Amino acid sequence: MAPCSAAVRRGNRGAAHQEGFTMIEVMIVIAIIMILVGIGVGMYQRSIQGARESVLKQDLQTMRQAIDNYTLDKQQAPQSIQDLVDGHYLRSVPVDPVCRQDWTLHFSDQVISPDQSGSGVDDVHSSCEGTGVSDPTPYNTW
Repeated sequence: MAPCSAAVRRGNRGAAHQEGFTMIEVMIVIAIIMILVGIGVGMYQRSIQGARESVLKQDLQTMRQAIDNYTLDKQQAPQSIQDLVDGHYLRSVPVDPVCRQDWTLHFSDQVISPDQSGSGVDDVHSSCEGTGVSDPTPYNTW
């Protein structure tokens, strides 16, 4: 008996059997890809929110330091954040990086120097109502 060639061995069975992926295999691969994309997007959004919260903390610290410096230098507390810019204690009024709203100013009669002649802004907070991801306290208490 002579050996059969590859074309002869296939016979009719080779014509009906086509190579490739079945629909269920493609659906499983797409489902796995979608799960991985969902996990990646969630992690990305949390890292972006964490970065915004870090910027918020830094901006609050900078503005509070500028308020104190202004008050000690001028012997009067600023009446607005714009006073800090006009007095060259800040280059510009920073934008709240978390919710893009105006700052909440705290006015007080408290004096930080015996020579202080007037009251005004003594603290600044975020206007955001939400809570932090890295610090689970409300933004407006930072």
